[in-house]
Amino acid sequence: MMKTNVVEILDNNTLLLQKIELKGWVRTFRSNRFIALNDGSTIKNIQCVIDFENTPEDTLKRINTGAAIAIKGTLTESQGKGQSVEIQVSEIEILGDSNPDEYPIQPKKHSFEFLRENAHLRTRTNTFSAVMRVRSKLSFAVHQYFQERNFNYVNTPIITGSDAEGAGEMFRVTNFKDNEAPVTEDGKIDYTKDFFGKETNLTVSGQLEAETFAMSLGKAYTFGPTFRAENSNTTRHLAEFWMIEPEVAFMDLDGNMDLAEDFIKNVINSILISCKDDLDFLQQRLTQEEKSKPQAQRSEMTLLEKLKFVVDNNFKRVSYTEAIDILRNSKPNKKKKFQFPINEWGADLQSEHERFLVEKHFKCPVILFDYPANIKAFYMRLNDDGKTVRAMDVLFPGIGEIVGGSQREERYDVLVEKMKALDIPEEELWWYLDLRKFGTAVHSGFGLGFERLVQFVTGMSNIRDVIPFPRTPQNAEF
Repeated sequence: MMKTNVVEILDNNTLLLQKIELKGWVRTFRSNRFIALNDGSTIKNIQCVIDFENTPEDTLKRINTGAAIAIKGTLTESQGKGQSVEIQVSEIEILGDSNPDEYPIQPKKHSFEFLRENAHLRTRTNTFSAVMRVRSKLSFAVHQYFQERNFNYVNTPIITGSDAEGAGEMFRVTNFKDNEAPVTEDGKIDYTKDFFGKETNLTVSGQLEAETFAMSLGKAYTFGPTFRAENSNTTRHLAEFWMIEPEVAFMDLDGNMDLAEDFIKNVINSILISCKDDLDFLQQRLTQEEKSKPQAQRSEMTLLEKLKFVVDNNFKRVSYTEAIDILRNSKPNKKKKFQFPINEWGADLQSEHERFLVEKHFKCPVILFDYPANIKAFYMRLNDDGKTVRAMDVLFPGIGEIVGGSQREERYDVLVEKMKALDIPEEELWWYLDLRKFGTAVHSGFGLGFERLVQFVTGMSNIRDVIPFPRTPQNAEF
């Protein structure tokens, strides 16, 4: 008897009339005869038909939604609607009971907020099983892309003594016991007595450390957890999230834009191929969700159309200065339709501006470059004009910015001056400055929030629904 799973059964025509063994969880059980069984390998269930007259009554009572069962039987052509094959069950065993009065994931529509409260079980639903399978495939596609191009995977520190972004919103790591931290003469906590001998935090980025590998191994990338202590409860923010950060030596901003475009197209195209059933389901879900919105707020593209919009179009490259001129002279700006009006050069663009450029003006993904230096990070290379930096952002439909990157400042003296202007102590980043003293060279990289990518690919509106166990203000359950 062949042991198999649901996806193999549905994808393999040669199994018809074969005796098979299958294990999974009951989705529904109706008429004391038809079990919809799912084992997590696909969004699709398989119908298992039991002979209720010859099945013990005690067993029938235990076939409840959520129960784990093992069945043996013969795969046959289905006589009913909705499926091409079904299993005629000869043996059934209850592996794990599920009390129908207590099991929270019933075969009905649940709110996403309710499912977040039951995150340990929400992947039993179609929506979250689809999202998490796509997330898994995307993760593999990220590693595959970089490994096939000879990038070196770097596990950068989770505990760090530096703030790569200069944001100051970091989680402190300490070994001091409550109310027992030693203090200096001026009353400040004496971190020289702490575990690491200095103040340390959870990292907000692995970029700076990845640069050290790029400047010796040529090409490196990180893909790991990062943390922001930002007290935000929006649908776009998490306190713990995953970042993809490639860094490449001897590559300028143009090469960086080439890499970002090729990378994104490649990984999304791989999902269009490997996750067709899940994407079809998620598109149907999103289409139904869109119907409940006011007409003006509905997306003009389906989920698959958005993904193909990215894969099939060349990304338009536009300078920040040109984009500001376009936005300043646009109808929404002149008619005061933007929530944040564009009045002058130097404005920090908002999602509404980025989406206008992508969806209305250029009608393709956009890469903006050469941003004002005062709205970007200290490590970005200063242009000859003295007021812009070699930064770039990739903009997508529906969400705006999805990638942020730059050519890094490789000149020692310039980087020191920028750090002084921003009060970043040289002693904290002495090793980063050393890269500019010993064999410095042009190099570039970018960062992509993995959950933001999963959101775009799955069409989920809340970032908390694309990570297994979301960490947000006042929420560290599971």
